[in-house]
Amino acid sequence: MARKPQGVLRRGWTTGACAAAAARAAYQALLTGDFPDPVTIRLPKGETPSFPLAQQLLEDGSACAGVIKDAGDDPDVTHGALIVAQVAPGVAGAGITFHAGSGVGTVTKPGLPIPPGEPAINPAPRALIAAMLEEVAAQHETIADVAVTLSVPDGERMAAHTWNPRLGIVGGLSILGTTGIVIPYSCSAWIHSIHQGIDVARATGVGHIAGATGKTSEAVVRRHYGLDEASVVDMGDFVGGMLKYLDSHPVPRLTIAGGFAKLTKLAQGHMDLHSGRSQVDFDALAALAERLGAVAAVAGAVRKANTASEALGLADGLGLGDAVAASARDAALERLSAAIMLDVLVVDRQGKLVGHAGP
Repeated sequence: MARKPQGVLRRGWTTGACAAAAARAAYQALLTGDFPDPVTIRLPKGETPSFPLAQQLLEDGSACAGVIKDAGDDPDVTHGALIVAQVAPGVAGAGITFHAGSGVGTVTKPGLPIPPGEPAINPAPRALIAAMLEEVAAQHETIADVAVTLSVPDGERMAAHTWNPRLGIVGGLSILGTTGIVIPYSCSAWIHSIHQGIDVARATGVGHIAGATGKTSEAVVRRHYGLDEASVVDMGDFVGGMLKYLDSHPVPRLTIAGGFAKLTKLAQGHMDLHSGRSQVDFDALAALAERLGAVAAVAGAVRKANTASEALGLADGLGLGDAVAASARDAALERLSAAIMLDVLVVDRQGKLVGHAGP
């Protein structure tokens, strides 16, 4: 995750809010011939933001409008993306139907809130778009029987940097957002992605999933157990969030894989492994080394180490990695009431397995 800047952070707008604004503008132009610019929408909690239009196109039988997504100070891969809505008359009595244009993905796996075969436009954005279109229809005394096609130019490339490929969403981005507002560095999107990864794994019959702190540990756990991409959840620093969700949405087997420093923090009871929210306790690590037989000089050096990686090297041959894995497993099991077979893999910076605990 990118480093959080100092000072008051600027909020932004979700892709769902931008899509709703673009759709409202396009529908109004379809009915009247004029695009509202800026266009104002009402979000679920009552906010009424206005969005300038970056694209306007009125053709026979359809209208298109585009809004540039502003994610505020959040390091969002879709910041600056053009969200385009095309609105055209639909089948009488069919209501509002949603379609995926270029750069918007299609769901191919069960377990997500949208069934396979549908465009990856989540329920909350669908509801927000529908509310805005129905409001416009009521103002013009008509019925909103329309087809809405959402597009994001270059969305397929952007989606490669999201969870979409491993969630079975192909062809582009998802249109997301519950409140319509992006809270910078709230981590809610990441945790939501962890939940979705678990949901898809359960729905597709995956019995063994791995939660990895990063790419190095993901590569090790996949190689160690022969797991495919769909079996691995990129939990990042949010081991507590993953365990909480698994406790109510269990799978038969879980492996936690991570670097020595992060899993040392888990072993010491931390459930958020981010460096800004938890730190390695080197005194406790030195005491653990002593229990494993470290002489006073080695234990003292571990206590004064600059990094956890340095401490691991100082305690070479003592089994410190295995001991950290065992304590991390104990800490994780305390958060699980569900019967889940759990093991822990500890990896060094070079991608070598240096600790293992569990069945």
